[in-house]
Amino acid sequence: MDRTQKEASVASIHAALQETNLVVVAHYSGLTVAEMTNLRSRMRGAEASLKVAKNRLARIAIKGTRFEGIDGLLKGPTAIAFSRDPVAAAKVAADFAKENDKFVILGGGLGEQTLDAAGVQALAKLPSINELRAKLVGLVQAPATKIAGVVQAPASQLARVLGAYAAKGDAA
Repeated sequence: MDRTQKEASVASIHAALQETNLVVVAHYSGLTVAEMTNLRSRMRGAEASLKVAKNRLARIAIKGTRFEGIDGLLKGPTAIAFSRDPVAAAKVAADFAKENDKFVILGGGLGEQTLDAAGVQALAKLPSINELRAKLVGLVQAPATKIAGVVQAPASQLARVLGAYAAKGDAA
């Protein structure tokens, strides 16, 4: 990798970190290419990204971002996962780590706060932004559905009563 490629790599990681809310750092030693490809596709599916960069370059890239606290985690063969959603990358990384013991979560950063491995695992258990939005829409729609049912009920009851009187009149 020549100097221009290194500069491009640092600039790419730095730009990605400026736009993200969550960073997860993990060791990936021993994973096959197929397993890494699987992990990357899962990350893309959750609107997250995974980068493997030299630690020295990653340290340069995190300077000037709010994730400078993860500098101590960048040792050994590390992969950096990040997402705009505060829990997406953590969920995918935690799920993958459960299935594959060669993928070890070291920690991460949420905004300016540095997280250890337990913090990332706890974050992974939280619902994602899309799940929270769905719950909120469900809560907002529930009262409207109940109101529509209550308003509609007297009309249907009135129709049943009128139908009963009409049937009674026909019988007489």
